Amino acid sequence: MSYLDNKTPIPGTIMFDGHMARVGYGLNKMCYSLNAQSARDEFARDEMAYCDKFCLTKGQKKAIEDRDINGLLEQGGNIYFLAKFAGCLGLNMQDIGALQTGVTLEEFKEKLVTAGQ
Repeated sequence: MSYLDNKTPIPGTIMFDGHMARVGYGLNKMCYSLNAQSARDEFARDEMAYCDKFCLTKGQKKAIEDRDINGLLEQGGNIYFLAKFAGCLGLNMQDIGALQTGVTLEEFKEKLVTAGQ
């Protein structure tokens, strides 16, 4: 039996390990906060000020501004926390899956159906 390690790249995958958790701590904490309606309202009023409350980096703020989910993954974002941010944009997990795989939403849905057969 073979086990994956944190050093073996998986094509098309951004590894979320201890280092990335530290890089993305503020980003993930901010995204988690978006569970609360009051936080979503505050974020909507002034996104960059809200990002500053959590000490996001310039790169993370740029990805937030650009609505770049893949860029946020590269900046230490954890997909489970980023789903909260994506929800603020009206995106669901299938939308994110399509973005991550570089296909349309319909193509991604078809992949899911095919994989389930």
